Amino acid sequence: MSAGGKAKAKAEQVAGKAVRKAAHAVHKDTLAAKGAALEARGRMRGAKERSKGSFKH
Repeated sequence: MSAGGKAKAKAEQVAGKAVRKAAHAVHKDTLAAKGAALEARGRMRGAKERSKGSFKH
């Protein structure tokens, strides 16, 4: 797994979670959904990076 890809995936997860939690606190459902999507994209990016690493051997 490349360090840049791993960092980008983790950053998306953290940013998505922060946006989602803040949006829930102020009752903004649309923004909460966008935060959840960003978090999910980060998880998928991390999974992609992990799978790329397993095929290099």
